[in-house]
Amino acid sequence: MVLRVVGIALMGALWLLAGPASAQDPGDDQPGQFDFYVLSLSWSPSFCDAAGDRAQRQLQCANRRYSFVVHGLWPQYERGFPRSCQVPAPRLPRSIMTSMLDLMPAPQLIYHEWDEHGTCSGLAPAAYFDTVRKARTVVKVPPEYSDLTSTLTVNPGEVSAAFIAANAGLTADSMMIECDNRRLREVRICLTKDLAFRQCPDLARKTCRRDTVTMPPVRGGTTPPTPFWQR
Repeated sequence: MVLRVVGIALMGALWLLAGPASAQDPGDDQPGQFDFYVLSLSWSPSFCDAAGDRAQRQLQCANRRYSFVVHGLWPQYERGFPRSCQVPAPRLPRSIMTSMLDLMPAPQLIYHEWDEHGTCSGLAPAAYFDTVRKARTVVKVPPEYSDLTSTLTVNPGEVSAAFIAANAGLTADSMMIECDNRRLREVRICLTKDLAFRQCPDLARKTCRRDTVTMPPVRGGTTPPTPFWQR
C-alpha cells in the first residue's frame, strides 16, 4: 500500500503535469454521466527524458523501447471533465493491471487512471480497460513515428497532419498536441462513447503553438522488452 501511494504521487507529478484541465469540483460527478472520451497517447521517450534518473527503475523507462503509450482514456464533459466519481474507488484487480502493461507500462499509472478517470466511465474495471484497449486500436499511429532512432524536430501541426492522414475521419478539431517547453508530450484524440472520432473544439484550441518541438528517439530497438510478469 505504501509503495502504491508513493508511486501514485510520483506518477501524478510527472504524468499529470500534462493531464486534462478544467475538472469539475470533486463530489459533483456521477459515474457514466459524461459526453465523450479523450484518448491520451504519451510519447514515452519524452516522459522518460523529463523524468530523468527517477524514471530509470520503472518498467517504461528502463529500456526505453516504447514509443506512443496510453496515458489514459478520460471521460469528458463538453466543458471540463469528471474525476474520482467513486471514493473509495472499487478495487482494481491486479490481473487487470498486469493485462494492460503492454499499452500502459506503468503499474502506478494504471491504478491512478482507474481511480480518477475509470470510475467516471460507469463501467466495471474489466469493461473500462477493455474500452481503453479498443480505443487504442481505433487510433493508428503514423508509421513515421514508429521507429525513431534519432531526435526528430517537428512542428506540432505536422504531427497533427500525420495523425489525420493515418486516420480516416480524424480532423484538427478532434485532437490536440501537448508539449512542454521543448518536447512533444502527448497526442490527445476525442472519441464518442462508441469510439468514433468526434470534434472537441475546446480541447483543440489548447493545442501546442510552438514553432518546433522535439521527439526524443526510441532507444534500444522497436520491440518492447518482455514484461516482467511473462519472464
